Amino acid sequence: MGMYNTRVKGRQLLLENPARESRAKKEREAKHAAKRQEKERKNLGVIGKKEAREKGVWKFDESQAKFHLFLPLHKLWMGYMSELLGLSQKPTHAITRESAAKRMPSASGMHPKLLKADFHGSILTIFQSKNPCIVGLSGIVIHETENVFKVVTKDNKLKILPKQNSIFTFSVPLYSTLSPSHNINTPLPLPLPALSDPVGPVQTVEDVPNIQFELYGNQFMFRAAERAGRKFKHKETIEL
Repeated sequence: MGMYNTRVKGRQLLLENPARESRAKKEREAKHAAKRQEKERKNLGVIGKKEAREKGVWKFDESQAKFHLFLPLHKLWMGYMSELLGLSQKPTHAITRESAAKRMPSASGMHPKLLKADFHGSILTIFQSKNPCIVGLSGIVIHETENVFKVVTKDNKLKILPKQNSIFTFSVPLYSTLSPSHNINTPLPLPLPALSDPVGPVQTVEDVPNIQFELYGNQFMFRAAERAGRKFKHKETIEL
């Protein structure tokens, strides 16, 4: 009893020795938590293909497949290309073949940018395909998926152009379609919407001095968002 009164009574006794978490474990858990938060942030608002189909995200009213309705999108794309490729302004003097050749950007600088560029609004044409029935189809791209381009043609029809086993052609302007006062740090000017059928011919990239490229569909079977962050390696290819 005397031992209890002198050594135990009124004192706090540690009955267990709790294991302390190591600093490395805490850092590891913090890193995992940060990764989870980043993944949740990236997936915020993203829905799967099945859910998108059920909600009608990619449904298109074919009665709205009017070529003139998408001309403002095409003009916006030409301005986007002008800024992306750093195209120079159109000269005030008469354009000759020699002067046009001097103004043309280098191919080595354009190709990496075009690989990752957004093609919504561009005019794509099937130049070659294993299916001869679709050769020559052309239109403004309104939706790109991993396997197809959806376009609206000049005769106001919605067409689906498969990437596999197809070679496309498209053009970009030789000279910038933006005003000389445009600043790269300012948003691109939005063209006026086409409210009714235009009167007379409407200018597209095909009606101005342009640079034509070929696009190999088998090497382009990625979603637009995936291409933007993908690293492409130069390699020879044999198509069709």
